Amino acid sequence: MSEPYIVEVWGEAAGIVLKEGNAFRFHALARPFFALDGTQFTTPGQARLAAARLQPRRFDDSILH
Repeated sequence: MSEPYIVEVWGEAAGIVLKEGNAFRFHALARPFFALDGTQFTTPGQARLAAARLQPRRFDDSILH
C-alpha cells in the first residue's frame, strides 16, 4: 500500500490522494472538494490544482487597514 499524500488548499486540508496503479485517487475531506471525490489524477500536483480551482483564495481585507 502506498503512502497517502495530503492535499492542502490555502493552508486547509482538502483531501488525500492514494496511488492506485499508475494514477492517484482523490479522497475529499471537506466541502467544496466533495465534487472531486474518487477522481483519478496523474500526479498529486494535478489533484491539488483541481482542488484549488474549487476553493478560490479568500481575500482578507483586514490587512489593508
